[in-house]
Amino acid sequence: MKLPGHDAIARQADEHLVTHRVKLPRKVVERPIRQVVRRLLMALAVLVATAFIVYADHEGYNDNADGSVDLLDAFYYATVTLSTTGYGDITPVSDGARLTNIFLITPLRVLFLIILVGTTLEVLTERTREEWRLNRWRSVLRDHTVVVGFGTKGRSAIQTVCATGLKKEQVVVVDPSSKAIDAATAEGFAGVIGDATRSDVLKRAEVHKARQIIVAPQRDDTAVLVTLTARQLNRGAKIVAAVREEENAPLLRQSGADAVITSSGAAGRLLGLSVLSPAAGMVMEDLIQQGSGLDLIERPVVRGEVGKTPRETDDLVVSVVRGHRVLGYDDPSVGTLELTDRLITIVRATPGNQVTPDTRPLPHG
Repeated sequence: MKLPGHDAIARQADEHLVTHRVKLPRKVVERPIRQVVRRLLMALAVLVATAFIVYADHEGYNDNADGSVDLLDAFYYATVTLSTTGYGDITPVSDGARLTNIFLITPLRVLFLIILVGTTLEVLTERTREEWRLNRWRSVLRDHTVVVGFGTKGRSAIQTVCATGLKKEQVVVVDPSSKAIDAATAEGFAGVIGDATRSDVLKRAEVHKARQIIVAPQRDDTAVLVTLTARQLNRGAKIVAAVREEENAPLLRQSGADAVITSSGAAGRLLGLSVLSPAAGMVMEDLIQQGSGLDLIERPVVRGEVGKTPRETDDLVVSVVRGHRVLGYDDPSVGTLELTDRLITIVRATPGNQVTPDTRPLPHG
């Protein structure tokens, strides 16, 4: 068992300890910083325009300090007027200046306030809208899929389950990297930024209401801790985990994983098969890539197949799932098919092909 010591695990947790939050997918029209800069430039343009309007008719204004209004005084007057401060030290005295204040300066003041207040209101509205979306998302989210890790393995797992008919709204990605979550939300998935070994992070992903959990972090020790935490929060979910080293697979099963995939071992076996038979390697790669060529799917036995042998069905049956046993198509103990059996078959990929979830409760001690 090649797991780092407790100090290394604690150090890793400290490194990944970030402010976790939920990010829902959305269509971003314009970056917030660009919106702020654009509105600041608009406010500055209004200020400059007001100052030059005042300076153009500076003879109609009186400055209590020296009696005359120069360009600096015009900018000062524009600033205190637009901000509604109004100290009264510079005032319009001529009829023209007063008419200018009524028909030009006052509308510019209103426009200036709309720009500043509008920015604040938009921020508050956006926060309220986001909070409403988040609460609604939590209330309707049920039987979803939680994917821990949005690296190569996590992305491939999501592509596979979505190719079988799972909607993007039913996928929640958990990753400590904000860039990974940004990438996930850009693709239409909800994301939670944080360390998935922490129960509060998984709770934000509503893992206690999930149907299935895919654990695909970069490190084996992280996979073990995530699996333990997820199983503690959800006893009935189907948990599938990936590890790099074969010798760590038994520990993951003991931690609560229903299936463990050894990434390095699986890649090595596929390489070996491709060396022995490149064509067989291509077929295997095609089978594990959902949505193209041949697909390996699981489906329930239909009534018309009850009493038949696996060879007598229309599909190419590879295995029969009976209870919690996976039996080969030629296993003598299979006999004839029962209505409660499930078949693992090879079919030609079509948009309608999908793996039917097995809703039977899983045995966990």
